[in-house]
Amino acid sequence: MRATFVLGRIAGIRIGVHWSVLFIFGLIAFGLSEGRLPETYPGRAWAVYWSAGLCTAVVFFASLLAHEVAHGVVARRNGVEVDDIVLWLLGGAARLKSEAAGPGAELRIAGVGPLVSLLLGGLFALAAWLLDLASAAGIVVEMVAWLAGINVLLAVFNVLPAAPLDGGRLLRAYLWWRTGDRLRATVGATAAGRVLGWVLVALGLVLFMRSGAFGGLWLALIGWFLITAATAEGRQAQLRGALAGVPVRDAMTPQPLTVPADATVADLLSDARYRYRHSAFPVTGDGTPLGLVTLDSARKVPRADAGSVTVRDVMVPLPQTTVAEPDSPLADLLPRMEPGAEHRVLVVEHGRLVGILSLSDVSRTVTWLMNAEGRRGRP
Repeated sequence: MRATFVLGRIAGIRIGVHWSVLFIFGLIAFGLSEGRLPETYPGRAWAVYWSAGLCTAVVFFASLLAHEVAHGVVARRNGVEVDDIVLWLLGGAARLKSEAAGPGAELRIAGVGPLVSLLLGGLFALAAWLLDLASAAGIVVEMVAWLAGINVLLAVFNVLPAAPLDGGRLLRAYLWWRTGDRLRATVGATAAGRVLGWVLVALGLVLFMRSGAFGGLWLALIGWFLITAATAEGRQAQLRGALAGVPVRDAMTPQPLTVPADATVADLLSDARYRYRHSAFPVTGDGTPLGLVTLDSARKVPRADAGSVTVRDVMVPLPQTTVAEPDSPLADLLPRMEPGAEHRVLVVEHGRLVGILSLSDVSRTVTWLMNAEGRRGRP
């Protein structure tokens, strides 16, 4: 899940927001402003309800962010680097650059998120009680009480033992500790995720058909998300197992064709070297990698401007690309790779570009390994 826009950094971790957050933000604000608050405390002006609803939605997402930042901070303390944190439709996700070193680290990284949500729920509950004792405005007490309940619910839901929830990570840590096999542990956790997902889909559809409640469709949507995410995670685990011990240099395209940063878009599109085979090229300046340019982004430049707009102006800058070293484990790079020409991995050694890697390169490597394994297994 890529961020639509970046908010900044917290504890050195880049924080992004996907556009789908606007939907859930609006849903929460609307549900509170037009439903729960007027029903509980009628007779106030609509501006009061909407101000309270919007403030509550903002604090809820701050709580969700605290949950994800906790994952990121503990991950870094356990030797796992964090790409970024992205808030989106169904919550948030901290993208880790590699796997935990062992089941103990996995347990700590996964467990801290629900613990933070549970702690926040307790603090909000205490605050609601104190505000009620102080005879604070009823709407304010209701806002804080809702935040207490939603954070406790978030903690409980996340510890369900099914991937990709935090509880699935906890289950994987346990299975990893019991079996000593990370791949088998991942398979078990993802299987649990698919089972839970189908249960939620069935319950949601039954609830919707019996009562017509929108909550039933929402529950089914969450279940479908769990099924999809768990299936994708299971496939990735199988890929990681097949690629165990394979370095990036064995799959990358070495010495790729590059584009000078100061070349114009017209030069890029007219040069025969860039017309065939590839759709993205590393951008360099004085031999140093600066970013990645795709032919699609270059073609979006109006023809009248193509002679004055440079490749530097339309490239994806290096800090926004995925960079790896040639001797890095290819399996550890998989979680950071995504489809699309703009997501190619630049392979850099001692500050110099030595290769480029795409998902098709990974697929080709997996096919070669499977064929080689099949040949070894023949009598």
